Amino acid sequence: MSSLVRYLAPKIKDDLNEKMVFLGGPRQVGKTHLSLSFLNPATAKNEAYLNWDDLESKSKIKNGHLPQKQKIIVLDEIHKYKSWRNLVKGFYDKQKESHKFIITGSARLDYYRKGGDSLVGRYHYHRLHPITLPELKSFTVHDIESLLEFGGFPEPFLKANKVFLKRWQRERHQRVLFEDIIALENIKEITQMENLFERLPKTVSSILSYQSLANDLELNIRTVQRWIDIFDQMYLTFRIQPFISGKIRLVKKTSRIYFWDWSTLEDSGPRFENFVASHLLKYCHYHEDSFGEKMELRYVKDVYNNEIDFVVLKNKKPLFAVECKTGDRSVSKGIHFFKNKLNIPIYYQVHLGKLHYSPEKNIEVIPFSEFCLKLGLV
Repeated sequence: MSSLVRYLAPKIKDDLNEKMVFLGGPRQVGKTHLSLSFLNPATAKNEAYLNWDDLESKSKIKNGHLPQKQKIIVLDEIHKYKSWRNLVKGFYDKQKESHKFIITGSARLDYYRKGGDSLVGRYHYHRLHPITLPELKSFTVHDIESLLEFGGFPEPFLKANKVFLKRWQRERHQRVLFEDIIALENIKEITQMENLFERLPKTVSSILSYQSLANDLELNIRTVQRWIDIFDQMYLTFRIQPFISGKIRLVKKTSRIYFWDWSTLEDSGPRFENFVASHLLKYCHYHEDSFGEKMELRYVKDVYNNEIDFVVLKNKKPLFAVECKTGDRSVSKGIHFFKNKLNIPIYYQVHLGKLHYSPEKNIEVIPFSEFCLKLGLV
């Protein structure tokens, strides 16, 4: 398992032949490890890996002393330098014929990347996600259970130790909240922000009520909304919006929230739903970053509380809908209700059991592991 080849490796290899590669994603998801895998193992890797947090590397970067014998250079955390865009632009424009560049860092890289256009047209951007089932290639029931329990971040997943997981989660959240967020935002009430974050796991699998959270924590609703926006930007959480159709009365202005680390959730039902949501978001981001498609992950719910957990759209057209169940039960009422009302080609009900059957046309009840393989999830 330690030699696991991450799913983005082939695309990054191809993209380096054209432009720089920017690699974003959550803290501790494996960006640095993936970047180092592209360096020549026959030479000292640390020569081509320059981290802004390292004093020697910082001096080399600022003075333009890049290793000339290495064809691929990794610049890590360079976005912490105020003039990093112009510096990287200069490196690339002068040396693009002889060198290839991978730029990576914490979640702040994505935040700073959007702040100017001096690098437009010079890089491809990829978002690295946690490990998911298809990355394990041949997996067993134990692998699925382990991934559900320990999450897809490489270190706790490979350790598979409950005590280590809890300590790792706490340390990661503290670093994002008290280092990354404070460095970007003028947040004075950081303890209250932490209280909001700890409250959010209970809202997974239900409609997110900003007003309810504001009332519970005695905060302004706009403050709650702004702080959750920041959690999304820092790759702690992600929200999905409702699917809109003029055919029936669907809800339009409510969100659902999920965690990049699904192991944060204690209850099995919401955890499995978050697990599926993470796989589908990864699928969407992969097709956006690798092929330029416009992908969306949404949910379906009408004003009478009929609902389906997820629908995936490509270029604004529904590809398929997904309902989550922990067991291989009968088809959900939501699928039956929406099947002939919405223009969604096929409905899948995914579960952790063994049964695989199609009760009627365009409806398939399928184990989640088989669903991943059938849909070509990454």
